[in-house]
Amino acid sequence: MSTKAEAWRELAQQLRVDSIRCTTQVGSGHPTSSMSAADLLAVLFTDHLRYDFDDPGNPNNDHLLFSKGHAAPLLYSLFKAAGAITDAELLTTRHFGSRLQGHPTPAIPWVDVATGSLGHGLPIAVGIALAGKFIDKLPYRTWVLLGDSETAEGSVWEAISLAGHHSLDNLIGIIDVNRLGQRGPTLLEWDTRAYAQRIGAFGWHTIEIDGHDPVAIDQAYCEAGQQDRPTMIIAKTIKAKGFSEMEDKDGSHGKALSQGQAERAIAELGGRRSIVVPPAKPATNGGRPAHQCRPAELPRYEVGDQVATRQGYGDALKALGAARPNVVAIDAEVNNSTYSDAFANEFPDRFFEMYIAEQQMIGAAVGLSVRGYIPFASSFAAFLTRSYDFIRMAAVSQANIKLCGSHCGVSIGEDGPSQMGLEDISMMRAVFGSVVLYPSDANQAARLVAEMADHCGISYLRTTREKTPVIYSPDETFPIGGSKVVRRSAGDQATVVAAGVTLHEALTAHSQLAGEGIPIRVIDAYSVKPIDAGALRQAAADTAGRLVVAEDHWPEGGLGDAVLSAFANAPEPLPRVIKLAVSDLPGSGKPAQMIDAAGIGSRSIIEAVKRLL
Repeated sequence: MSTKAEAWRELAQQLRVDSIRCTTQVGSGHPTSSMSAADLLAVLFTDHLRYDFDDPGNPNNDHLLFSKGHAAPLLYSLFKAAGAITDAELLTTRHFGSRLQGHPTPAIPWVDVATGSLGHGLPIAVGIALAGKFIDKLPYRTWVLLGDSETAEGSVWEAISLAGHHSLDNLIGIIDVNRLGQRGPTLLEWDTRAYAQRIGAFGWHTIEIDGHDPVAIDQAYCEAGQQDRPTMIIAKTIKAKGFSEMEDKDGSHGKALSQGQAERAIAELGGRRSIVVPPAKPATNGGRPAHQCRPAELPRYEVGDQVATRQGYGDALKALGAARPNVVAIDAEVNNSTYSDAFANEFPDRFFEMYIAEQQMIGAAVGLSVRGYIPFASSFAAFLTRSYDFIRMAAVSQANIKLCGSHCGVSIGEDGPSQMGLEDISMMRAVFGSVVLYPSDANQAARLVAEMADHCGISYLRTTREKTPVIYSPDETFPIGGSKVVRRSAGDQATVVAAGVTLHEALTAHSQLAGEGIPIRVIDAYSVKPIDAGALRQAAADTAGRLVVAEDHWPEGGLGDAVLSAFANAPEPLPRVIKLAVSDLPGSGKPAQMIDAAGIGSRSIIEAVKRLL
């Protein structure tokens, strides 16, 4: 054991040296946070991680998430030690154009997800572990390196709670308890017993160790592999371990060592090394079978029926589940309202209840997407705001996740403003590469769910609580980026653009205005992002540049702003646009009352058209 322990120590020293070298070379980064965890990762890589760097897509590979993403220099040093990158590439860390960015991203093929926003790694790992235990049924393990500071994040405790509930014995967390955060001591400092008691209360197996004792680390990893529940290894470490000038010294977080400091540190650590120790490869047998998918038989609703778009979502999700074994669903304890219960009842082995933990819900969706599944995550639109940082980071991870926000806008009625999603379009439009869809009837909702499943990336569907008339044939198609002109004539004097519930208000306004001899065009902008700029520009040209946009959303960042963006940099003269949106804080009332009071109903649309004329 002494020979093996010495090999672990030597590798750990190399990792510390290389973390210093790459950060000093660029003049930025987090070497001290990397140095504290070097022993933990040296032992893991050498004897416990099962990973094939030549085949990162191997379904049997373990997963390693650096939730403390600022320790990226340590991760990149591990890649060098595995022989996956050269020393020359290591020294490009944080340089412009390098794939070794300041925090890890999937620009590197051995990185599953982007980290750096603290509190994300463990919730995502729960999703990966759920896939492994309940769907893949493969023996891979999911390892997560956490910083002690990030355990103050509520998302970490959502993950701890759910992992304990599901007895995820394939999930192993490692907390690098180095006592110091960015601006001083952490909440619990070196009180590893407090960590153990709190985490153990959620059903985890906990192990407290000296994080610089390689033998104790090895024993902890072996013990973790023998449990029937998740394990958290709580390792007491020293920040900047190995360089006496900076060990456990406040004020060093996120600061690269100067050239002189680096030279002294490297000398104290025993100099540069060139150890190459690739991890053992996983078993090559026992891979999961390929998913056999077929076209989904989507639900069909009769024109004229009254059906809520949220029901169209649920019914379509169930149809997708029957056609595609790689579709999974997640909800945050509202599946009887989002209608994802249709999927849950039919495919319980592919449905995961996250309870009221929206951050964990999105984290699990990202984790499931890592394993190649297509996750649909549903909650009230208003409550998705809690998870916005996870959605934002999912875009950085290039994750393929599908979100549905129900109960949007004032049209939900009596529940009042706390339940009204009125900022969700703005929120989702701002996500890099996102798609935002807003159906007005159940057939359209069902078709858009299928479009989301085929689209790679983050897509969001906004559904309405109340029943709305079915206006489209079930055979109608609705491509992402399109729109529908639902009323048109050669003499249209203005264009009304709407989506969802306000489309029906626009159709009522069209009928009333037609009776007064005022023909208008009505456009269903069901694809809010990307918006159908061509159709909008044509409508503006055809109707003398008169546009009214009506939306059940705050004025900022919603459909109205999406429509305006269609005219940015356009060669044509800019149209005159009236935006009708929810401008005052709503209260409670019947849906029709709320829509009218908000100034987004047919009466307000008619008045706006007449103002333009």
